[in-house]
Amino acid sequence: MFYRLLKYVLLGPLLRLMFRPRIEGLEHIPDSGAAIVAGNHLSFSDHFLMPAILKRRITFLAKAEYFTGPGIKGRLTAAFFRSAGQIPVDRSGREAGQAAIREGLGVLGRGELLGIYPEGTRSHDGRLYKGKVGVAAMALGAGVPVIPCAMIGTFEAQPPGQKIPSLRRVTIRFGRPLDFSRYAGMEGEKAILRAVTDEIIYAILELSGQEYVDQYAAVAKAEAEAAAKSRRFPRMPLS
Repeated sequence: MFYRLLKYVLLGPLLRLMFRPRIEGLEHIPDSGAAIVAGNHLSFSDHFLMPAILKRRITFLAKAEYFTGPGIKGRLTAAFFRSAGQIPVDRSGREAGQAAIREGLGVLGRGELLGIYPEGTRSHDGRLYKGKVGVAAMALGAGVPVIPCAMIGTFEAQPPGQKIPSLRRVTIRFGRPLDFSRYAGMEGEKAILRAVTDEIIYAILELSGQEYVDQYAAVAKAEAEAAAKSRRFPRMPLS
């Protein structure tokens, strides 16, 4: 009930007013049955903007930090994310990837839509980064199609670190479903998982027109932060 309240009364109308989204390719979203919607991730607003424009409910895998904040604020934030259809996933440790896959397969097993960001985290500079293979493992394990999606303009509307989005029109573009049934039963093969993931990322790239970087986003972000830190605090030469 609270999901519908957010979508149709509280959050959805506000997001439509702020972003005035152009929607392209909505006919590619199936009216029923399980499917994965795999998109680029440019802004915090992405979590809520796509669900606001889809007719069907979509569940996203979200980082566990959104659900573990301290105090009343933390509990309210966790309740909000759960009500908005987000599932917490711990991204640390060896079992993180397998936990995410189990959660995703559970959603797909119920015949629902699952939203995934194959890059694994938000792009810190607006470019598209190498995809993680969890999306392929879920697609092959559940035997479902993958609908590529491109969010265009949300990075400019709310770049990392900006809490309040700017008023800016954005585009949400869906591509034709990708069918990977030819790889049925091969979800345990690393080369197949990489090939499927790369095909999904390429489809997103074609829709978004972003610059592609063949590196994981988290690694590139860490390197950029380290470089920025070294510029702020340069090493003093030894005397």
